[in-house]
Order: sequence, then C-alpha cells, then structure tokens
Amino acid sequence: MTEPQRFTPPPKDPWKSFRGILSGTLILEMIVILLALPVVVRLSPGLSWLKIAYVLILAALMFAGCMVVKKPWAIPAFLALQVAVIAGFVVHWGIGAVGVVFGIVWAYIAYIERDVKQRMAEGRLPGQEPIAE
Repeated sequence: MTEPQRFTPPPKDPWKSFRGILSGTLILEMIVILLALPVVVRLSPGLSWLKIAYVLILAALMFAGCMVVKKPWAIPAFLALQVAVIAGFVVHWGIGAVGVVFGIVWAYIAYIERDVKQRMAEGRLPGQEPIAE
C-alpha cells in the first residue's frame, strides 16, 4: 500500500492570521451583544436580572474565547457558543437575531478552516513543496 505524499509546511503560517480573525470576530460579537443590553433591559418584560446575567455571561464567554483560539477545540466551542446566543431569542428577539447573523459568520469561518486544512494536506498552499523521501 502506498502512503500519501507529504508536503512541506507553507513558509507563512496560515493559522496565525486565522487566529486573528477568530479573536476579532469574537470581540466584535461581544461588542454587539453588550450594545444590545440596554434594549434587553428596557424592552423585555419580567425577570430582567436573569436576562441581564445571560447577556453578560455570553459577553464574558466571548471575551474568554479570545484566550483559547490556539486550542484545537476552539472552533467547535465557538459554534456551541453561537447556539447559546441564538437561544437568546428567549431573552429578546434582538439577541437571537444577532446570534443568527453571527451564526452565519461562524459557519463560514468553519468552512474556511476546513478548506485550509484540506489545501494544506494536498500541498496546494503557496510555498508548499513535496517532501522527497
């Protein structure tokens, strides 16, 4: 059985800039969620302290996510966080709408990650060369 061809790593680390995109997206989403907090306080009736706590916990988790972008489980964790943001429809429809919009963004980011991994394995990134054995 023939073993698959291996390639050199690309000269520029594609994951370095990708981690920047992840952090930037998390921070942007955190800002949007926090800007929605006054809307939640004024326009959603009942148990407002619980709703405020939910929004603040989401924002804190997004901020904390910036510290783990290098971990292999980061993107699945961020996608799970998106499910929690989309579940924010229970708190206020505005939070759920933000979750849907950013859910589309995170789905595209997951697609890009899969595509870069596939291209790297196939040796199609700029600067990759086959390893002669």
